[in-house]
Amino acid sequence: MADLIVNHVSSRSPQFLDYDERGDESRYAGMFLTYSKVFGDGARESELLQLYRPRPGLPFTRYQLKHGEERLVWTTFTGEQIDINVHHTEGKRYLDSILQQFHAAGIRAIRLDAAGYAVKKAATSCFMIPETFDFIGNLTAQAHALGIEVLVEIHSHYLEQIEIARQVDWVYDFALPPLVLHTLYTRNARQLKRWFEIRPRNAVTVLDTHDGIGVLDVGADRKGRNLPGLLTPDEIGVLVDTIHHCSRNVSRHATGAAANNLDLYQINCTFYDALGGEDDAYLIARALQLFTPGIPQVYYVGLLAGRNDMELLRRTAVGRDINRHYYAPEELQQQLARPTVRTLMKLLRFRNTHPAFAGEFHLLSSADDHILLEWRNESHWARLETDLNKFSGAITCSPFELDATMTTVWNTTNEVPR
Repeated sequence: MADLIVNHVSSRSPQFLDYDERGDESRYAGMFLTYSKVFGDGARESELLQLYRPRPGLPFTRYQLKHGEERLVWTTFTGEQIDINVHHTEGKRYLDSILQQFHAAGIRAIRLDAAGYAVKKAATSCFMIPETFDFIGNLTAQAHALGIEVLVEIHSHYLEQIEIARQVDWVYDFALPPLVLHTLYTRNARQLKRWFEIRPRNAVTVLDTHDGIGVLDVGADRKGRNLPGLLTPDEIGVLVDTIHHCSRNVSRHATGAAANNLDLYQINCTFYDALGGEDDAYLIARALQLFTPGIPQVYYVGLLAGRNDMELLRRTAVGRDINRHYYAPEELQQQLARPTVRTLMKLLRFRNTHPAFAGEFHLLSSADDHILLEWRNESHWARLETDLNKFSGAITCSPFELDATMTTVWNTTNEVPR
């Protein structure tokens, strides 16, 4: 798999350097979006306020070209990431050239980064508008013609995730992390079970990534359509406060105005610290992830049940770095020997080996303070039972080749596997 960043290119790219040098005489001039190219003679205040933003402020950077002209270039994320016109001839040629290079290199899947912001149109939010869905659909068709699968990375309202999942091969289940935390914090699985019933099955499941813990994905629609979220605003408020509380307020130093690289929709904290470093709670969370339909993706810090790295945060002042610890070889070996990490490794081997997971998923009926998940594939079966009141969990299964005598894979009172 390789990233295909469809929204922007570097300000040091050959195309933008040519535009910087030659201005409107450059063949790439139309490839880069500016304020005037989208809004013509100008935008009303209401149009600018309608723009959907991942970070504070407007998405423009004042840029002086080398021969003196000034432009307001469109920069959704940072001043060094220049947004492109994906419908311009050179924009299309640029994206097509990357697809062709990926195909030649044997890439079998691409991850569309920042795809939700790829199309800009006046008098819209410029995020996940109908033209965006069309663009993603067309690019997916191009990729499929080359034998390449498409994974789309979008933080948005859950209904948009469901809709985009119908057009591509894979989406990320970014709603899962906050819903799992909410479930464990409140000891109530009602909202999580509802998500299990409606979520797309063609998902890469995550609890943590190189970024923060998203809350936008469970919130109400932010584009004026009055669509409620998977959690209410009050529930999201409690969720955020509880993350900070469980991390002993360390996450506050890495989130929002407290750190650079501002994100409006993420709390910067390791998932292990978001659960207060409680091993049983953490393993229950991972077991829920591994039983959720899709492809589990475990971030390296999460794989090692990592803690918040305040030293790195102090050095860089970049909020996300709290969850990007650098492990020296000796430290890595120490972490791999921890009981929690060894148990997680065992759960991952089980998830990758047991034939039940090639079958059908079932959400079994249970009270709101219990979760029963089951996979069945002919005579093979695997079941996760969680009691939220007791904070206990257990996985049982039919015997399989990893251990032909095994029927209980894990429970919260097990000794650490050898």
